[in-house]
Amino acid sequence: MNVVQQMAWRSELRGAIHRADGRAVVALLGTGAPSEDALQLIGDGLILALAQQVKGTLEPAAKCAEALRLRDWTGDSVLAERLDALLGSGPTPMLRYVPVDLEELADVLEGDPLDGGGRLDRQSGEVWPHAAIENARDMGEEDEDESDDTQRWLWIRSHGSRAGYQDMRDFIGTVRDTRRADRLEIAIEGRGAFRRFKDVLGRWPEELQRWYAFADERQRGRARDWLADEGYLVSPMAPS
Repeated sequence: MNVVQQMAWRSELRGAIHRADGRAVVALLGTGAPSEDALQLIGDGLILALAQQVKGTLEPAAKCAEALRLRDWTGDSVLAERLDALLGSGPTPMLRYVPVDLEELADVLEGDPLDGGGRLDRQSGEVWPHAAIENARDMGEEDEDESDDTQRWLWIRSHGSRAGYQDMRDFIGTVRDTRRADRLEIAIEGRGAFRRFKDVLGRWPEELQRWYAFADERQRGRARDWLADEGYLVSPMAPS
């Protein structure tokens, strides 16, 4: 499966998860799909399929949990433990569910610490970036008592771009062409590293698409890990 096919496969998997279609998830996993660059996404799909008791889910779920443990990126152990619990091979995590979109959460978590941040609605799972909160206040759509309701809101502090920068360094280590890798190493030195990195990668569309998949997987794992530290797991029916 080439990079273009892998991206199409990931798109189909996202769609199946968003529709809460566990059968489609299991069917996609039987098509020779990519694995290591999509384990977080695959895990979310398998949790959905396990919750719906879709036939043929047990074996791929066990394989995904093992692959997550072997890879051991941030958030992988959280997802592996959850799969183990659903498979009956591990304890049930003592965490609450929230129907949050991990990509939206990751966007806020990895924003600028100076003007970023936001909050998560513990009931609906809706993520509010700082700008949306300020806009609601300016429009008179929210009062201070509602804004300070700690029973409803889980506040999010942005961590900045350090983890994202490390993602670039780690991705460069996966580039097989040494000349390309050398150009990318130069691109990430100094200010404007993220822009230059993408500009250079844009010369090689397949590498750029591979980067998007790599970065999405890392960000999804970090958001999951942060959520677990706060005492929550993603609801099986949440869009992802």
